[in-house]
Amino acid sequence: MGTATDTGEDTDAHEPPVGMDFPLGRSEATWWPIVCAIGATGLYLGAGLYFLGHGEVAIIPGFVGPVVFGGGALVFLAGLFGWLYQGFIADFWTRATDEREPGSLRGAMYLFLATDVFTFAGGFIYYFFIRAGGWPPGEIPELLTTVLVVNTALLVVSSFTLHFAHSALETGNRRRFGFLLVTTFVLGLLFVGGQIYEYHDLIVGEGFTIASGIFGSAFYGLTGLHGLHVALGTVLLGILVVRAHLGQYEAGRDTSIATVSLYWHFVDIVWVFLVAVLYVGASVTPIF
Repeated sequence: MGTATDTGEDTDAHEPPVGMDFPLGRSEATWWPIVCAIGATGLYLGAGLYFLGHGEVAIIPGFVGPVVFGGGALVFLAGLFGWLYQGFIADFWTRATDEREPGSLRGAMYLFLATDVFTFAGGFIYYFFIRAGGWPPGEIPELLTTVLVVNTALLVVSSFTLHFAHSALETGNRRRFGFLLVTTFVLGLLFVGGQIYEYHDLIVGEGFTIASGIFGSAFYGLTGLHGLHVALGTVLLGILVVRAHLGQYEAGRDTSIATVSLYWHFVDIVWVFLVAVLYVGASVTPIF
């Protein structure tokens, strides 16, 4: 059975980079994408049931939607973790990375980010569409808060710390590399915590939910999508931290550092644009 190295090459060219599959024990395929698809279905179904359980004419109990959504999220995350771990992580705990240039994995990351651009573009197009109508569409809560400023600073600084961590690895400064990598991971965790705190304050404190009109759906749709990306990026950073602790990185053996860095910088850029358009644009200028 071939296994993916840090450069994307397999030891067996006839099989994909996955281990023995669960639950059938087959090595030629993986069931984890199906698990992810089931979880994603639960996410969309839960969101739809939420609206059916709220409003003036609720036709199902209000708790059904959140329960289905939460279950779908857990299944999706479990499937994503299993898929990534089985295909690209498990073998790395016991051996060092390959020295050869991993152009294929970098190209795959660029392709993934290109698809992500279109994903976020769809959300922003929806937001611009509702801005073209009557504005504001109802009462907008206070969005320009201290939490927003702190979260933005955390994410911007984390992009710099990850860049300098990679630079330190390339120059052989492993201590500086490890410190800055851990710092980036902690900053990611703090951002996710800040996002949760902001949601709690908006939902509980101000009663602003995803059902609060078209702006509510746009706000939570875009910020929630970005938050999921940051959460995934933080998980990836945690994996990098563990692998760095095991001494599996050095100059020239840094494929996963480079690819995760690309992903993290992309998430940072999206957040800056999101703050300018969604937070500042909705709060300050009605023609933004």
